[in-house]
Amino acid sequence: MSRISLHLKLSAVLALALAGAAAVPTSVFAYDAESTSAINTEAGAVILHGYDPVAYFAAGKPTKGDAKFSASHGGATYHFASEANRKTFQSNPEHYVPQFGGFCAMGAALGKKLDVDPMAFKVVDGKLYLNVNADVFKKWSENIPANIAKAEANWPLIKDKTPASL
Repeated sequence: MSRISLHLKLSAVLALALAGAAAVPTSVFAYDAESTSAINTEAGAVILHGYDPVAYFAAGKPTKGDAKFSASHGGATYHFASEANRKTFQSNPEHYVPQFGGFCAMGAALGKKLDVDPMAFKVVDGKLYLNVNADVFKKWSENIPANIAKAEANWPLIKDKTPASL
């Protein structure tokens, strides 16, 4: 694939991501587009829109957490569906934290910091990856290893920038 066609393809994916993000109610996308934080949090420093990170691994599906079962790690507050999940997280938090600070994996592959839909996820090689919406998740899933590699290469360059500046 030529460099120009790759750029056009990536631009089309980004346009799809942004169109999908615009179609989701703003209450879902509460992140701060002007923040330089490398962690995608909303009010109260809550990450994953309050979903339980352990449930993605244990139950294989997103499960809404409860603030009464919360724990802080790395500048973010995590909510859990149960005390057992909170204890599991606390025993090895790095295993459960989402990749790219909880920002969209495809966004990171494209050099962007986009919010996520907690339902658009995949655990790959023991790591949690999320995407901005189902359409972007589908595109990301077409070549997961390459998209993860691109995101990992881009993340050090974008993690401390504002989403609005990218």
